[in-house]
Amino acid sequence: MKELWNNRYQEKDIFGTEANSFLQEHVEALPKKGKILCLAEGEGRNAIFLAQKGFDVTAVDFSQVGLKHAEERAQEEGVLLTTIVADLKDYSFGENKWDAIISIFGHLPPEIRQVVHKKIPRALKNQGIFLFEAYSPEQLQFKTGGPMDLELMITLGIVQEELSELKTLYLKNLVREIYEGKYHSGLSSVIQYIGQKRA
Repeated sequence: MKELWNNRYQEKDIFGTEANSFLQEHVEALPKKGKILCLAEGEGRNAIFLAQKGFDVTAVDFSQVGLKHAEERAQEEGVLLTTIVADLKDYSFGENKWDAIISIFGHLPPEIRQVVHKKIPRALKNQGIFLFEAYSPEQLQFKTGGPMDLELMITLGIVQEELSELKTLYLKNLVREIYEGKYHSGLSSVIQYIGQKRA
């Protein structure tokens, strides 16, 4: 899998350079400043957007090629970005460390996703925010992006069960247009979620 993504990131315009639109539209839900962890961040489009907003951003991905592109673009944009090459199942999120955690189309096998979701509440600071967007099973009908594997998709039930420690601020399953490079292009079915660590 790692080799697949290293090869894919050799291509051009994988997911574009603009930050995910759900993140852009809801950036005000994040704390006004602080440390943000971006999961499965690839070439860094979301991390760079957040760094431009003044956040202290760490981007984690298992593709060194993707993160190298992120570092190069961050330098071009004149922002600071910490990058860490790691597998999310092994990476330590820490405790009470992050003001927000972001996951945009970071589709993981269930056994790894469950481990990651369990780490998130502990890793967030008090009142910290977890924001994510991911494809839902209906996306398999659209074929406009994401994995073609049902078990890698997210459902409302998965969110409610695996992130029950967080307070749900926003949760929707909707169909929307997504245009983020050649691998996310067209009408898509997604789950959008914003949760907050309880006081």
